[in-house]
This record gives sequence, structure tokens and C-alpha cells, in this order.
Amino acid sequence: MKHNIYNCYLKRFFDLVLVIIALLCLWWLIVIVAIVLHFANKGAGVFFYQNRPGLNEKIFKIIKFKSMTDERDADGNLLPNEKRLTKIGAFVRQTSLDELPQLFNVLKGEMSLIGPRPLLPEYLPYYTEREKLRHTVRPGISGWAQVNGRNAVSWDQKLEYDAYYVEHLSFALDCKVILRTLRNVLEHKDVQVVPKGTLLSVERHDKVKKIAGE
Repeated sequence: MKHNIYNCYLKRFFDLVLVIIALLCLWWLIVIVAIVLHFANKGAGVFFYQNRPGLNEKIFKIIKFKSMTDERDADGNLLPNEKRLTKIGAFVRQTSLDELPQLFNVLKGEMSLIGPRPLLPEYLPYYTEREKLRHTVRPGISGWAQVNGRNAVSWDQKLEYDAYYVEHLSFALDCKVILRTLRNVLEHKDVQVVPKGTLLSVERHDKVKKIAGE
């Protein structure tokens, strides 16, 4: 990672300025989405909180709009995601409105507007040394991997994009990601309303077992 003035000081400054402007412009939208989800989620709450590793692997709670109910079967188990996802929730995901509360994560200094997406803590043991570069910067609401295929690319490629971003981090690259993100949001590009695919921990655990001949 290049330790220049932008990476060390200006990136955080621009994050704060842009987030404050965004919150001043979008507060009404955040309020409306929260009210609608309050009723659509049938008492399950409006916000979704989950532990994620951030800068230097420090754990923080990411905030998103909750797009599912907490409906359960006769045995008390949560129903599959497809059955708990409401029509309003699907719309919120498709339009990326569920990401709006993460502006508060940026405001608190836990995230950046642009950076590697924060993944699950259980993935930490499965990164290669190069992939661990993703935790030398603040995670982002959007990132180089998200504008280059998002969930449509393999884990190996996605994590390679993250490492590339850290190695080439610059004002110009961040601007490119912001512009591509806005375009993708408007076009609803590369959005999976119900994410599909193998968890990184499962995929790489299976690979390790195969290599070991188990």
C-alpha cells in the first residue's frame, strides 16, 4: 500500500465531507425506508447488525436495513431466506437502499465509502497472505470487486480485486469506483436479491481437505 498524503489523511477527510452531504440530502429517504420496513418486517425490526472485521481486523458492527422477517417454522427454526424476504425487502436490496445505514459506519470511522467489502469474521483464517492486505485499510460500502462483478465472480477473483485495490489505492481509483457504483445502482447491475454461492470458509475448508487427501 502506498503511504501518500491521500491514503493517510485526505481519504478520511473526503469520506467525512461526502457522508455529511449524503446524510443531509438523503435523511428523508432513510426515514421513509425505515418506516416502511417497520411494517413490512412484521415486528422483526428495521436494522440488521452483524459483526465484521475492519481495519487491522478490529471487529465492528455493520449496519444495514433489515429486509427479512423473523418468521419461523413449527420447530422454532428460521424459515429459508427466500420465504422471509418480503417484496419491500427485495426492492430495498435490488436498489441497494439496504446499504444506506452504513453511512453511519463511515461517519464513526469504522468504514470508508470505498474499500474492500467487510466479510464475515469466520473467513479470517482462510485468507492468503496477499489477501490479508484487505485489512490494512478501512472496509468500504463499495469497492473495486463490487464494480467488477460483485457476487458474479469467484472468491479467488473477488479477493484478488481487493488486494489490487489496496496496492493501487489512490484518489483517481476511488473516483472511478464511485462513478461505476452509481452507474451500477441506477442499472441494478450485478445485484443478487437472494445471494447464492458457497461460503468462503466452506469452499476453502473443502480445498484444504482435498489437498491433504482427506
